[in-house]
Amino acid sequence: MLVNADFHVHSCFSSASSKDMLIKNMAPKSKLKGLQLLGTGDAFHPGWLDIIEQSTDYSGDGIYTCGDMDFVLTTEVEGKNRIHHLIIIPNMEIARELSDRLISKNKDTDGRPRTAYTGFELLELVREYDCLIGPAHAFTPWTGMYKSFDSIYDCYDKKPDFVELGLSADTFMADTVKELKDFPFLSNSDAHSPWPHRLGREFNAIELEDISFTSIKNAIKHRKIKANYGLIPNLGKYHMTACTKCFKIVDPIIARENKMRCSCGGIIKKGVDYRISEISDYGEPKHPDFRPDYIHLMPLAELISTVYGKGVTTKTVQGKWQRLIDSFQTEIDVLINVPVDEIEKVDSNIAPAIKAFREKSIDVVPGGGGQYGQILLNKEIKKRKVAKITTLDNF
Repeated sequence: MLVNADFHVHSCFSSASSKDMLIKNMAPKSKLKGLQLLGTGDAFHPGWLDIIEQSTDYSGDGIYTCGDMDFVLTTEVEGKNRIHHLIIIPNMEIARELSDRLISKNKDTDGRPRTAYTGFELLELVREYDCLIGPAHAFTPWTGMYKSFDSIYDCYDKKPDFVELGLSADTFMADTVKELKDFPFLSNSDAHSPWPHRLGREFNAIELEDISFTSIKNAIKHRKIKANYGLIPNLGKYHMTACTKCFKIVDPIIARENKMRCSCGGIIKKGVDYRISEISDYGEPKHPDFRPDYIHLMPLAELISTVYGKGVTTKTVQGKWQRLIDSFQTEIDVLINVPVDEIEKVDSNIAPAIKAFREKSIDVVPGGGGQYGQILLNKEIKKRKVAKITTLDNF
């Protein structure tokens, strides 16, 4: 069976997460997005594990069910050098035992525990329990594995199970790096809230024999990811090299010459686009035979927000999003499958935006420095002010 799965989210216990990130909210929202399988996130947090047990029925072989949504236990751990690792866990008993064994001062207070373990030490620990592990958002500048290492093997010593691309990268970018040719890629949302523009904004179509941890493990190890769905990388908030204070996009060479300091006094962060160019082996991607299609997405609520000029969490935008979902079942169907003329009957203003998205004629002001990219539908839409620093004179 082909299952849409988002393995990387966070609970209400993670810093900067919504208090609404609870199983009872995540389950129905994920279903409306078009998902069938969701990671729990934060599965080393004792309080969150209690909530999972209270909110779900155990379906066996590592699957916890709430309503029509199935969950598998997952967590993100911040290891040495602030590198983030994604772990997929076989069952509740193992999650609790690993939580007890993990040396971390904040694992009872933050859903994403911090530890001094290296990638190799974490890999060795979790593989004692048959877990899967790989770098989370591997290329991002603050906490991605490649921000500290030029090779994945320098981090883990052994081969991890997968590479999570992150919101600012896609298959076309990652497949310019030769050493990644044997890895399955995961595309996950890293959602901190159940809003429809966050949860499931990236996901994987994965071929499973059944919905179970054993089947998930076999599918990842035998590279049965059939499609990756994710943001256009320009929308990612670390895609371009930019200032973290004023968000000006900066030429990476100029940034380095100025010791990664902006004229406004802010710190400049190297973008994913440039970081991949530093470690890439090819000028164009070389996809291995098993590599599935990467299908670019834009959150439907953000398209609606752009069309109507209203905030993405306003009643106007959420109401129009809900009307489309009520008419066509899931967000993925609206974005990709439903005929535009059918969408036009429900919302004639949104239909042209959906058409433009499918025809790849939407412009994006690229994100960087911690600010997401901005969707532009036409010249009349006011652009976010973006200045690209290209010389020392205007630095």
